Amino acid sequence: MSETTDPRKEPVRSALSWRARMSLLVFIVAAVAVVWVTNQLLTERYTVSTKNRAEVRQTLYAGNLLSELQRNSVVPLLLARDPVLIGALNSADFSQTSQRLIGVKDEIGAASLILLDASGRTVAASDRALIGSSHRTEPYFISALRSNETVFNAYRTDNGAMRFVYSRRIEAAGELIGVIVVEVDLRKFEQQWSTISDAVVVLDSEGQIILSTEPRWRGLTEDEALKLRSAPSAIERAIRATADWAALPTEAFYRGSALMRLENRIPFRGWRMVTYTTYSSVRERVNGVLALEIMFFAILLAGGFYLTSRRALARSIFFQRESAELRQLNDTLQREIAERERVEKNLEVAEQTIAQSSKLAALGEMSASVSHELNQPLAAMKTYLAGAKLLLQRRRPEEALTSFQRVDDLIERMGAITRQLKSFARKGGDALEPLDARDCISSALSMMEPQLKERKVKITRSLPAEPVMIMADRIRLEQVLINLLRNAVDATKEVEEPAIEILLTVGQTAALIVRDNGPGIEDLESLFEPFYTTKAPGDGVGLGLAISSGIVKDLGGRLYARNGRAGGAVFEVRLPLIDTDIKAAE
Repeated sequence: MSETTDPRKEPVRSALSWRARMSLLVFIVAAVAVVWVTNQLLTERYTVSTKNRAEVRQTLYAGNLLSELQRNSVVPLLLARDPVLIGALNSADFSQTSQRLIGVKDEIGAASLILLDASGRTVAASDRALIGSSHRTEPYFISALRSNETVFNAYRTDNGAMRFVYSRRIEAAGELIGVIVVEVDLRKFEQQWSTISDAVVVLDSEGQIILSTEPRWRGLTEDEALKLRSAPSAIERAIRATADWAALPTEAFYRGSALMRLENRIPFRGWRMVTYTTYSSVRERVNGVLALEIMFFAILLAGGFYLTSRRALARSIFFQRESAELRQLNDTLQREIAERERVEKNLEVAEQTIAQSSKLAALGEMSASVSHELNQPLAAMKTYLAGAKLLLQRRRPEEALTSFQRVDDLIERMGAITRQLKSFARKGGDALEPLDARDCISSALSMMEPQLKERKVKITRSLPAEPVMIMADRIRLEQVLINLLRNAVDATKEVEEPAIEILLTVGQTAALIVRDNGPGIEDLESLFEPFYTTKAPGDGVGLGLAISSGIVKDLGGRLYARNGRAGGAVFEVRLPLIDTDIKAAE
């Protein structure tokens, strides 16, 4: 068989290929657009966020610095009026003065406290090693002598360190007796600033750097400092001292990075604070998000190619095996249909067998009571026959005929009992016939009469005066009624005064209700399931209600169960009336 190419399939392949190319182009354009928009939005957002954080940090730094300066500016005024220090200067007894200054230093957190006499010699200090040294040439001593107020001096020492000193003259009776010097510790702020990724400098009113995270910048102007060491290098130096380089490499921050310069004025002697913040962290955060987006689109594209290839392969395999699978499926379907037909037939036979077994079980339970009922007429017959024999011997035939008539009545009664049992024992047919529901109730009560008498069950019947005509199978309907009566009798075993009520009403349907005064039904949902029973083992297998429900359904009705308001179980059989069926057919 030669292979031929169907020309009608070529346009379809071309169309599919064109659609695939267009889909790929749209996907690439969408990916590029998403990446570009994300880059623009995140760059702007992270830049503003970085700038805002830097401004907040700078404002916080400036506030802390100003607070420290203002807090220490009050100390010289208080110490200049301290009677302990004034008394020591007047009496030249400085044995307890150094200890006094040490306590004040620890309390206010100053760098050092020095008490000078009128000649500039150290007479007491928080650092006892300074006692006896001369400070008459120091700018803070000279400034204090020239002013009656607290003076502030910031100057650079020979070793390049910056000192920040408050000083004030001490007078007694209008005469100079000494000078108190308070050195402010501002170096602690440089250590705090060096722990973050900013380069921070503080400039005085002349533009010279007095505080800096880079030590080599102190004493220089901003331009001179940047020429000596660039801001990124200063930031890098600060981070090298504090960062965990295993997690945050330096190269990630400063290669090709731009700087953001922020300036803030400090309301103290014209000081200014300048911070330099790198933008590299912004770029890294944006690049991280972009890398995730690109990876996501790449995974989607690879997944699309994979699914396309798998679909093509699966389609080719499917076309190759389609005919064989269809044949196998057809054969399997035929076998399954035949198997289901066989199972349905077996199920129908099994249902009939189970129904018949249920009837025979009920018949077996009634046999003992029926034998008791038969024994009573037999004993009476024996008595009547003995009396008739005696009457005949005495030549009283008229009275003997009366005894024979009574024997004949007893034989009729025994025949009626055996006929009911024989009729109930045979299998019911499928032929339906018009029946009076009242006759079925009477027949079922007659067959259950021995058990009802033995248990002394009170029976209450409420039947219509007119016939209630239904279309049903007498034997199967009687089986349902006997099952319901047997269940009612079993349910009232523990009741002191057992009672069963039978009610037949006529409406749109014929409703037959059997109510008992037992404990009621615990599980209504599982009641009509096969093999569900609340009886003790050996008293039942749980098929009676399931079979009864099936019989009523076959007769075109429904079997309901509920618990009564005053207690006990209520079973209701609803069957269509003959007149209702005729109207529906018309």
